[in-house]
Amino acid sequence: MSCPDHPELERRGLLIILSSPSGAGKSTLARRLLEVDPAVRFSVSATTRPPRPGEREGIDYYFKTRHQFEAMIAAGELLEWAEVFGNLYGSPREPVEAAIASGSDVLFDVDWQGGQQIRNSALRDSAVSIFILPPSIAALEKRLIARGQDGADVVAERMAKSRDEISHWAEYDYVLVNENLMQCEADLRAIITAERLRRDRRPGLMTFVNRLNREFEERLR
Repeated sequence: MSCPDHPELERRGLLIILSSPSGAGKSTLARRLLEVDPAVRFSVSATTRPPRPGEREGIDYYFKTRHQFEAMIAAGELLEWAEVFGNLYGSPREPVEAAIASGSDVLFDVDWQGGQQIRNSALRDSAVSIFILPPSIAALEKRLIARGQDGADVVAERMAKSRDEISHWAEYDYVLVNENLMQCEADLRAIITAERLRRDRRPGLMTFVNRLNREFEERLR
């Protein structure tokens, strides 16, 4: 992120990993974060899943055939990938690396498998991982039904998988319970603010402090 008056205070970008079981609210939180924070970019995933009504190529997903997706895996073009409910999902590596180098943050809406791969990648030092829990299992099921995207059989399948997804909560840096959306969003933004200010993410701080010390020396002459 640019700091015109003090370029030494520029920082490296973050890889923000946001995970949860289906229906716990990570996609809603991701959308709200993108709406209010211009420094955050969304990592557009590639997928073999067919487009849903209203989804746009290159905006919501890069829609690929299974053959195309497997070729991307073989070429090392994905930062992470996983198979979920019979479809492949993955994050193209090149745009993420470019964003991080420019000081922008990249937001990943991924499951625990994708989060694990990012944390184990060459970009792991830039990662901050956040897991979203539902307030209860009953609330989770209610949210899945209310969003109306899936039939009863898919809802049941997602509920069956939720227990395994939740079991990975302790692998994350931060864990939030999404009982109140506004509070959860505020907590998420606070985490990101704190992570941006970490000393090890601001490589020019030493230069800045050295300049302050020189100013002290000049005053003492």
